[in-house]
Amino acid sequence: MKITKLFLVTFAIGIILVSCKKDDEFTTQFIERDRQEVYNENRVDIEAFLESHTFNYAEFQENLAYSDLSTSPPTITPNDSYKIEFTELTETSTDLSIMSFLNSATYPKLEIDTVYQDGVDYELYILKVREGLGDDVHRLDKASVLYKGSLPDGTIFDSAVTVNTSFNLTAVGAQAGVITGFREGLVKFKASEGFTDNASGETVYHNHGIGAVFVPSGLGYFSSTVNEIPSYSPVFFRFRVITRSNTDFDLDGVPSHLEDLEGDGYGFSDDTDGDGLPNFIDNDDDGDGVLTRYEDINEDGDPTNDDTNANGTPNYLDATSTESIENN
Repeated sequence: MKITKLFLVTFAIGIILVSCKKDDEFTTQFIERDRQEVYNENRVDIEAFLESHTFNYAEFQENLAYSDLSTSPPTITPNDSYKIEFTELTETSTDLSIMSFLNSATYPKLEIDTVYQDGVDYELYILKVREGLGDDVHRLDKASVLYKGSLPDGTIFDSAVTVNTSFNLTAVGAQAGVITGFREGLVKFKASEGFTDNASGETVYHNHGIGAVFVPSGLGYFSSTVNEIPSYSPVFFRFRVITRSNTDFDLDGVPSHLEDLEGDGYGFSDDTDGDGLPNFIDNDDDGDGVLTRYEDINEDGDPTNDDTNANGTPNYLDATSTESIENN
């Protein structure tokens, strides 16, 4: 998947300085452009696209937003198979621009989320066709997403059209994650609520989030060139969030998203034992010398429900509780 940082081929493309050695060999130095300057340009390009393009909103609005899975058989809306398509407006077009949905009181709606990265406050435009009714998606999760990635000129540079794999949303160590802008868009949606098999034997997912995100290059690939993506180009993703699943980056038996104790959606600030490692990559969260996975005293596979001294803090977060099942 080209969206993952693992597959980035990084070229720092900017001002090229050329010098000549005594032996007449040339060397080049690549200097990245200023991030705020690039963002200012990207924002103009993104907003121009939102003003000059529409999407197939009428197709969505003519059907029920969600399926009713409580009926027998379930009442299925065609919108479970809805896909966003962008179209450039013409002078005679009566369709609404994408920008027209900014801060709409009802769905579809266009929202702005501010994301701070590398010294820049980025405004990330997120088109919400429907939010979804399933589980919340956390930045430390894996997700299965049907998507298309495109450039402002409509060039498709990446896509996933079948639900056959999931990917980490956040890069941890050698494990790749997706670009920041794509991740920050996805976590504003919920996964599917369920699925059924149709008459053709195909699995149809229901009530998942559907939307798009318009990513400035500073939250994307920035100076890197990846296949069809030029350096410093915004990228757009249309997507359907199908499923989310737990990660356990430190293999301690506690799902990574549950180690976000402060609930800020990131998890990097949670460091119970103060050793400099966030809990979700620390296999001894409380620093008591007993690995978290061995503090699952009732051996039910869940260290979060073991509180031997009944002080309200699970053993794995309580350095005064050092019971262990290591030798059981």
